[in-house]
Amino acid sequence: MEVFLEVTLEFIKAITAVALLLLLGDFFSTFFYHVPEHVFGKFHTIVHHGKNRSFFHYAVLTKNPLVMLDGILGAIPYFIFTPWLWQLSAVGTIIGLLLGEFHVVWRHVSILKWKTPELVKSFCNLFFITTPERHWLHHQNAFAAYGDIFSFYDYPAQKWLTFLRFVRRKFRATSTAGLV
Repeated sequence: MEVFLEVTLEFIKAITAVALLLLLGDFFSTFFYHVPEHVFGKFHTIVHHGKNRSFFHYAVLTKNPLVMLDGILGAIPYFIFTPWLWQLSAVGTIIGLLLGEFHVVWRHVSILKWKTPELVKSFCNLFFITTPERHWLHHQNAFAAYGDIFSFYDYPAQKWLTFLRFVRRKFRATSTAGLV
């Protein structure tokens, strides 16, 4: 009985580490890198949303280190939480990182005319997991379908985007008013 409880506890710790890593990583990546980059930066939009960009071409075939840098900047939030979650469950942390990487590759297969099977799509919708089809909406319109892993981040990300665009306009208005 004691072994069963110990295994159950370790399993719960691993699942918690996976969930926290993916939830926190996607949250911080969305709200502190991805959305601000769409408002204040140009780097991500050029690499990820420019014409004739495809994940396969850019992430797999290109040797351009700037493309890798965009991926690394988006992944930093996941790695920030790794030391703390490692203490909770090393196995769960590794599984979370692997699932995150798998999801990056999977959500970009839409360029290859991928169609998510209905059963998988239903599972993803139930748990608010971004499918390749949903992520493709973001590639087509850089101001839609936020949340790289979890689609429930889209609505607050849209509000954050609107606020940051307002801040950018105010900043530009005050900085150009000072020049006159």
